[in-house]
Amino acid sequence: MTSTITAFLGDEELACGERDAVTRLLEERYPGDHGAILAFDDATGRVTDLDYWDALKAAAPRTPGRPRIGVQSREVTLLPRHWEWLASQSGGASAALRRLIDDARRNGRSERERQDATYSFMQATCGNRPGYEEALRALYRNDTTTFAAAIAGWPGDIVRYIDRLRLAEATTSA
Repeated sequence: MTSTITAFLGDEELACGERDAVTRLLEERYPGDHGAILAFDDATGRVTDLDYWDALKAAAPRTPGRPRIGVQSREVTLLPRHWEWLASQSGGASAALRRLIDDARRNGRSERERQDATYSFMQATCGNRPGYEEALRALYRNDTTTFAAAIAGWPGDIVRYIDRLRLAEATTSA
């Protein structure tokens, strides 16, 4: 799954795209102090950390798994009845889990997930802006007219990103 992020410096959107590409771009354009730059996960609207040190990335220890084919282990905790059901599925447990995840991703994010992502971003960046509380109430009431009016005076990049989070379509990338 591709992780996309959007980086802001104050009210200005600096970059948007895949995590590694945005990190490299920020390293090139803003060398040194990255403390004032906030990066947000586009799926959750939450602040996320970026790893600006390529050397540390390269030295990260690999976990056991099937490294010859690029697979690293993860841990899944299920009850015995879940394992039995997965084992009975065509292709085994891994194939069944992949199908379930792909189906969920095709269905896209729920309205509540989009609202929560919008809330997370607004909480991190907009708490002191006029109309903030009214905008949050309108967001969870699905009152688009009041929501739009409450954020109308906010900076353009902030409003555009809020709209991207709030109106995000289903993600179907693999």
